[in-house]
Amino acid sequence: MKKGIIGKKVGMTQIFDEVGNAVPVTIIQAGPCVVAQRKTAEKDGYEAVQLGYEDVREKKLTKAEIGHFAKNNIAIKKHLKEFRLEDCSGYSVGDVVSVETFAVGEKVDVTGTTKGRGYTGVIKRWNHHRLRMTHGVGPVHREVGSMGANSDPSRVFKNKKMAGQYGNEQVTVLNLNIVKIDAENNLIAIRGAVPGAKGGIVFIRDSVKA
Repeated sequence: MKKGIIGKKVGMTQIFDEVGNAVPVTIIQAGPCVVAQRKTAEKDGYEAVQLGYEDVREKKLTKAEIGHFAKNNIAIKKHLKEFRLEDCSGYSVGDVVSVETFAVGEKVDVTGTTKGRGYTGVIKRWNHHRLRMTHGVGPVHREVGSMGANSDPSRVFKNKKMAGQYGNEQVTVLNLNIVKIDAENNLIAIRGAVPGAKGGIVFIRDSVKA
């Protein structure tokens, strides 16, 4: 990884390319982020840059968090995220990272938290089909159905796809194209969908597979 930035998902729209094709894009307000800390191999055992994003009132943070920013004499931020970069020598505490770090046409990976859907059944959670509507099946037709076990082994195997908590987990989408950058308003348009709801925090970094 060579660069990264923290942003907030604004929503989806479409823009038209030079040929007139409609391109679906996600608009992300990325940065400006401030370098809150530098991790070094000598002191911490690895190289990384810690970025802070979005101003916040002091009363919203703990004393430890406020002290973390005060030690380096930088404005307090709501979100912190570490990026393990190949070369951190170009970053110093207090530096500002903006969308101009990236360029149109680059491939990026975007990490976000998916929408939480609560406790859901197997049809919604795992795309199972419902049970038959005839031959004595019922009264519930959206349940799991047979568990597949017999007197041997007399138990349900681990990792059985069942009802439960769905969503609200960290997901990374790989190899997305940057279509447009608006440096004046700190906006970046990325082709396709990224995880999370509007207003959700996302992490953008250059693609690991491109």
